[in-house]
Amino acid sequence: MLFENKQIFVVDDDESVCRALKILLMTFGFEVKTFNSAKSFFGVVPNDEPGCLVLDIHMPGLDGWAAQKKVLDSGSNRPVIFISAEKQESAAGRALNVGAVGFLQKPVDGQTLVDLINAVVEKKDSTDEIRK
Repeated sequence: MLFENKQIFVVDDDESVCRALKILLMTFGFEVKTFNSAKSFFGVVPNDEPGCLVLDIHMPGLDGWAAQKKVLDSGSNRPVIFISAEKQESAAGRALNVGAVGFLQKPVDGQTLVDLINAVVEKKDSTDEIRK
């Protein structure tokens, strides 16, 4: 499954964050879908649809930690990048320990996010090519 369409899913309960990240990522050629809750994301996006998930940690209902667990439990290999306003070093460490490919603190530096997504895309594409 190639990551060729550069699909990004942004899940954040803050509409302004979704809007800003969508505009930013679209200017770099990504296809972006935004969701205001993890529940709405899981209700719309099939488990096997390729793409990178940019996921807020603190959301009402299903928070980012529970959403990441659900991604992993489903067997999906969709890469996850956590974002959060949380300033504790423990959040970054925990994000990486639960299988995320990155953690960025809000306000997110746009170039850092784009660079991280590009690194994930390149790695995923090369891994998928090896599997063929």
